[in-house]
Amino acid sequence: MEHEGTEFRSFRSVSRETYCILQKHPVDFRFASGGFSLARIIAVSNQKGGVGKTTTAVNLGASLAIAEKRTLVIDCDPQSNTTSALGFPKDPARRTLYQSLILEEPLDRIILRTQVEALDIIPSDKNLAGAAVELVSADSREFRLKSTLQTIQDRYEFILIDSPPALDLLTLNALAAADSVLIPIQCEYLALEGVSELLDTLMRLRRTINPSLAIEGILLTMYDDRTTLSKQVAADLRSFFGSQVFESVIPRNVRLAEAPSHGKPVIFYDIHSKGAESYIQLAKEVISNAEKRAGQGVRRADSGAGAAAAAAAAGATSSGVDLGSGGSAGNVPGDVDGDDSGRTEG
Repeated sequence: MEHEGTEFRSFRSVSRETYCILQKHPVDFRFASGGFSLARIIAVSNQKGGVGKTTTAVNLGASLAIAEKRTLVIDCDPQSNTTSALGFPKDPARRTLYQSLILEEPLDRIILRTQVEALDIIPSDKNLAGAAVELVSADSREFRLKSTLQTIQDRYEFILIDSPPALDLLTLNALAAADSVLIPIQCEYLALEGVSELLDTLMRLRRTINPSLAIEGILLTMYDDRTTLSKQVAADLRSFFGSQVFESVIPRNVRLAEAPSHGKPVIFYDIHSKGAESYIQLAKEVISNAEKRAGQGVRRADSGAGAAAAAAAAGATSSGVDLGSGGSAGNVPGDVDGDDSGRTEG
């Protein structure tokens, strides 16, 4: 990867629909890279549908790959929208995650290389819906995906799992395998009501299935700076959760909506769009946080997160928003539920 101070090529002459494989990377990520291998598994999850999970998995994955971070995207949703958005049309003959979870096919026979250099995908299809039923009687049913990923985890620096919008066995497998969870939240009022339930669910999962599950961060999506509602929801979430909320905000953007129909991440469909710029910034944050963890251990870079957590709990109570038991909203990426360690928190 090219480091700070390197001259980057001008892309003023690049057409809106750019090729997915470029001789030089169009993005200046400009952060110190130590060349370490993270193999960090991030589940993109929210029980609520339509909040931008698939869009985030596809475009964050592409942005990480452009930063020369070897990335694998796992489509864990039977709707297989992530698979389509990365350029793979429906194909009944294709091996998918279903074959791995149920038939124990090796992942080497399932992983596909995308048009984006350094970005691979484990595809999905409608058969995956049956996996939730077939896994009910299976041994270690919540850990099937985790066990499978252990065979290929050292090949990648980031693994992103696009979870279905439900708390079923597929989502449980994703969260059991993950090191952390990235939570996309739509900038609308109903999103506030669902946050406490989601964090309460994550807290229970940490206590029972995945004790090391961290919060990678809360991502504000579908933000419209023309409306007071979006601004108010964003302000409330930042007030409640403090530094757990990513600085990057994903706006409502036509190009983001158009890109999947072309089978491309937005960064290769329109590099100049606000959607592309936002996911580039998000990738910077994710990699920066990972570098801090590698150098300093799993903890929040912002030392003032503890005060933010206390303010979040107080603000939530005064605003009538139930944040769930245990003060789970105020922990660091690395903490889903409260503990006595005094650590502060994506």
